[in-house]
Order: sequence, then C-alpha cells, then structure tokens
Amino acid sequence: MSAAKMGSYQDVETRELATVLRDLAWTVHRLVPQVAGLDPLPTTELAVLKQVLTAPGVTVTELARRLGMRHSNVSAAVRDLLARGLVVRRPSTEDRRVSLLMPTDKSLAEQNSIEAVWSGTVRSAMSGLNPQQVSALEAASEAMAALDHVLRSEHHT
Repeated sequence: MSAAKMGSYQDVETRELATVLRDLAWTVHRLVPQVAGLDPLPTTELAVLKQVLTAPGVTVTELARRLGMRHSNVSAAVRDLLARGLVVRRPSTEDRRVSLLMPTDKSLAEQNSIEAVWSGTVRSAMSGLNPQQVSALEAASEAMAALDHVLRSEHHT
C-alpha cells in the first residue's frame, strides 16, 4: 500500500474512531442520570457537578468552555446545584468580583456514588460483550486516558 493510501486509510480510521468515541461518550453521558442514586440529576447538572468535583474552584465561564456548552445553560445548572446544596460559590481571593464554584460536603460525600454510577453504567453494558471485546477495551484504557489528557492540554481544560 502506498504512503498516500496508507495515510488516507489512517485518516478514515481516525475519523471513525473519533466518531465512535463521541457517540459512546454521549450515550454514557445521556444514560447515567437515569440510574443516579442522588435525586436524579439532569445530564447538564451531572456534567457540571462532575467538573466541580474534579476541579474545585472553577468558574462558570471556565465550566462552559470545558464542557462546550453555552454560558447560560451552565449558569442554570449551577443555580440548580446551588439550590440542591451540591455546590457553593466562593469569592476569588485574587478578584472579589469572580465567583469560584466549590463542591459541598454533601457532594463530596456523594462523589464515590457519582463515580460508581458513571462507571457502573459502562460496567453493566460491558457484561454484554464477549471476553475479547472486554479485554480490548481494558487494554485501550491507558491510551484513551492519554488521549483525554492531550485533548484537555491542547484546549487548556
């Protein structure tokens, strides 16, 4: 196979992989709230809460950028999370006009449950795969984590 054909073939495979990863991420993201142990959280709120737990002290603007969502949608999710007692606002020590979002004791106590729900959805689905497929996914875990790190670094998330 020529280098040009090989490059074209790899481009198609990469595009297909990106599509599969996007579709998989969306499916997991969409399904998780249906099994959440907390009062069921809408997808947007769950995604915002997960980010606040991962990166305490984030701003609404930064959350919107990281999640690729509109600022107004993230603001609405934050308001709901504030009302549920899962997130609090703290003024920045560097600029008092800026509010930083912090997890509450309640959300920190539920963090393991939230993580278990996210991973449980995938674990449950994987039980329907054959052993070779499960092994392939497990073997790809490190590479997918590295890809996530590169993507986050490139986009400063």
